[in-house]
Amino acid sequence: MGQSLSQLYVHLTFGTKNRFPFIQKECESQLHAYMAGTFKVYESPAIIINSVPDHIHILFRLSKNYSLAKVVEEIKKQSSKWMKEVVRGHENFSWQIGYGAFSVSGSKLEVVKKYIERQKEHHAMESYQDEIEGFIKRYDIIEYD
Repeated sequence: MGQSLSQLYVHLTFGTKNRFPFIQKECESQLHAYMAGTFKVYESPAIIINSVPDHIHILFRLSKNYSLAKVVEEIKKQSSKWMKEVVRGHENFSWQIGYGAFSVSGSKLEVVKKYIERQKEHHAMESYQDEIEGFIKRYDIIEYD
């Protein structure tokens, strides 16, 4: 085969440092748009981005040219810098160190997209901690601390 082909979808989630509710309605759509632009720079188009005050969920297609770790590092670094510089009162903003990244089958894209769309309703009933623990069980992750 003379070319490289890849179609990898990722459901990415990470929280604000100490789960501080930094992501308010006044800045969330701008933050999402900024992050979408950063995903484009790394050839990893975002399909949907949605957040609640203390964490974010993103569904994107991972580039064949960049590692997952590099894309996540840049998304977090660039968006953190943007929040500190652009959003008043967010000079101390930062993301938590870790993240959750889960593979998504092409046949499940709509299911995950709807799940991300409904984050505000979802978190009225379930905590982020419980949500992550559910992912850990569903994806059979054994490296969790």
